[in-house]
Formats: sequence, structure tokens, C-alpha cells
Amino acid sequence: MTKSRIELLDFARGIALIAMTIFHFAFDLELFGVKEQGFISQPHWKYFARAIASSFLFLAGFSLYLAHSERIRWQSWKPRMIKIIAAALVITIATYFATPEQYIFFGILHSIAFASLAGLLFLRVPWFLIIIIAIGVFSLRYYGRTELLNAPYWFWTGLSAINPNSSDYVPVFPWFSAPLLGIAAAKLCEQMNWLNGLSKPQLEHRPARLLKFFGRNSLAYYLLHQPIMIGLLLAVLWISGNLQV
Repeated sequence: MTKSRIELLDFARGIALIAMTIFHFAFDLELFGVKEQGFISQPHWKYFARAIASSFLFLAGFSLYLAHSERIRWQSWKPRMIKIIAAALVITIATYFATPEQYIFFGILHSIAFASLAGLLFLRVPWFLIIIIAIGVFSLRYYGRTELLNAPYWFWTGLSAINPNSSDYVPVFPWFSAPLLGIAAAKLCEQMNWLNGLSKPQLEHRPARLLKFFGRNSLAYYLLHQPIMIGLLLAVLWISGNLQV
């Protein structure tokens, strides 16, 4: 197995997708009045969502290094980048019309697109230095916010003094720290000859194969799971006579 394709990463990404689905289901329950307003704002749901976003970004950084550690493979990077940007735009447009008061202008896909570009600058940086930079990126969110960046076109940075209203807000600061840590972890694993160990687990039982399939098709899963889940939930609510829209 080549180091650019480690099944364990697909498996981990599949687990993150299932966790994301659970969170979005809870979000939908509140959105359609099954749960009370503020249900999804409880601390345990917030931390759950942050852990999910962090895992996606960490895995994105880890995979970025594995795919381009020897040289940047532009022929594979460009189409993937175009797909991510296109999907992010679809999410922005769809949520703008569906929930204009909290539409997604810089969510997880936007953040992954940024990381896929900016992360290329760190592929040759020593792993310990990347960790230091990641700590700085994380800290700047809490110590570098300023009213000078309060204009909406600066919201993507995460350094505005105000918090914009969005159902999925994953700005550069502090979230770029997660893919940086992923890059650092991949570089460390390579340096310590741990990549072969990561590729050894076969994960061939049926649930694992399903999770790996989801992980290999994570973008399609991300785009399709909410429309399908919302459609099923609306159908159940309509049949039961509890539809509140």
C-alpha cells in the first residue's frame, strides 16, 4: 500500500462522517420544532461539533502531506480543489436561500479548501515548527481579535471582534491549526517510520468496509446526507401529523 492511501484514514474519516450525521440530525430536530430552541446550543453538542470539525481538518492536513510529500501533484490536486470549492459554493447558495439568517459563508468545506491551498506552504517545514505555528494560529483567535476586522468581508479570518451568525462557521483562526497539526503528525509518522504500521490494519469486516467507503467518498456523503435526512424527517413528521414549518 502506498503512503498516499492508508485505509485507516478512510476509516477514521468515515467515523467522522457518522458523527457529523448525528450532529446534523440533532440540528434538524431543532430546526423543525421537534426539539426546543437552544437544544443544539447546549455545551455537549457544541464540543461534539468542534471535535468533528477538528477531526475532518486534521485528516485533511494528514492526507495532504501523504499525497504531496515528495512533490506537489498538481494534476490530482487541482481537480480535487475545484470539487471542494464548487461544493462549498453550493452549500453557501443553498443555505442562503434555505436559512438566510444563518447561511454558511465559511464552513467546513470552505475551511478545507483554504487548508488544501495554504497547507502546501508547510509541506517542507519541520514538524516541530509546524506545531509551534499551529499553536500561534489557535491562540491568535483569542488574543488577536480586533474591531478593525469587523467588516463582513473579514469574517473568514475569525479575527473580527464580533461573532457572525452562521450555522457552520469554521474560520481560518483558530481552525487552520487543525490541518497544520495533521501535516505535522504525518511528517512525524514518516520520520519515525510509523506509516507502515498505520497501513497494516486490514479492517475488512462489513461495518469497517462501509465506513471506509464513506470515507473515500466523503464529499459526496457531505453533500447528500442532509437533503436525504431532511426529506426523511419531513416525511415522518408529515405522516405523524407533527409537521411544524
